Amino acid sequence: MRHTAEGVRGRGFRRLTAAWAVSLVGDGVRVVALPLFTAASTRSPLAVSAVAVALTLPWLLVALPAGALVDRWRPRTVVVAAHWVRAGVTGSLALAVHSGHATVVVLCATAFVLTSAETFADSASQVLLVELAGAGELEAANGRFVAVETIGMDLAGPLAAAVLFWWEPAACFALDAASFVIAAVLVSRVPDVAPARSRSDLRGQLLEGARFLVSTPGLRSLVVAVAITAFCAAAINAVLALYSIQVLGLAEPVVPGLVVCMAAGALLGAWLSPRLASRWGAGRVMVGFLALLGAAFAMFGLVPLVGAAVVACLLCGLASAGWNVLSATRRQRLTPRPMIGRVTSAYRVLAWGLAPLGAGLAGPLAAATSLGAVYVVAGSIVGLASILLARPLARG
Repeated sequence: MRHTAEGVRGRGFRRLTAAWAVSLVGDGVRVVALPLFTAASTRSPLAVSAVAVALTLPWLLVALPAGALVDRWRPRTVVVAAHWVRAGVTGSLALAVHSGHATVVVLCATAFVLTSAETFADSASQVLLVELAGAGELEAANGRFVAVETIGMDLAGPLAAAVLFWWEPAACFALDAASFVIAAVLVSRVPDVAPARSRSDLRGQLLEGARFLVSTPGLRSLVVAVAITAFCAAAINAVLALYSIQVLGLAEPVVPGLVVCMAAGALLGAWLSPRLASRWGAGRVMVGFLALLGAAFAMFGLVPLVGAAVVACLLCGLASAGWNVLSATRRQRLTPRPMIGRVTSAYRVLAWGLAPLGAGLAGPLAAATSLGAVYVVAGSIVGLASILLARPLARG
């Protein structure tokens, strides 16, 4: 029996939001600490690029079957199981870092497993969000999710990472493991949602989700835009820690401060985007955010000064959060409820499938030219995409 939507003020959605908040703080610690530990321990662009590839590759290899399976299983159970898996993996990583056994191979393997589990949790969480919030409050639900994600993953997590990394790098991953345990307990108290029934086999469901995605114009333009930005974002994220240390001259514990700046911009973007969309239209606002993101990327590499980097991070956070709120809402509105899991995963595969390539190319490009060149190239690509996709995005 399907759960009746209670809205964003309902107890179920509040519990889901609390679970997100806790796990995202831990994620924010790990997302900063993992590349920072890799950069600090290896000082190699190729090593940080390899870990970044491992971190994004499951969105290409695992996400599609994960989405089809989520549509067959109870989403609450999927999220709880994924949290327990990630708790065990990050706990093991903490022990490896503390004992000095965290080689590049260990870091890559850990990154791959963590993101693989995340592909299941992500699709299942989308189902819970839509069911608990209801169709009439999707903008508010996505706005709250982006705000919680920003505060946890981009603000509280990086600040904690800065302190913990200075004290003991292994503590960063231990905190992440604990956050998953707490989140698993919280999600277990969220109202359950019955899986949608399907007569198709698994292969048929996979094809059905992908076919619906590419045949729907409003979704197709989103996929192209996100694929381009994911490619570029993966490239710049792969070298962010190394760029901050070697070019900007920041001390290692100070590097998370740039992520905090992004969080400040993202909070403004999450609050501002629904208001701008109601006045100017969601499509036009999304195009504007895309153009602003490209400019922020390019500015980061063109002006290698700490002050310019802070401004670029603020703009990057504002643009990415605004885009995420509006694009997620459009995708959810255009997707039938029984297909949310597989369409979300197909969307992730097609949209983020280029992310491993971007992360993989960042290291060789930086080694052949400079770390700043990665940002300039990424910004130019995103800026061009905002021009070419302006009409279909505004129309969708």
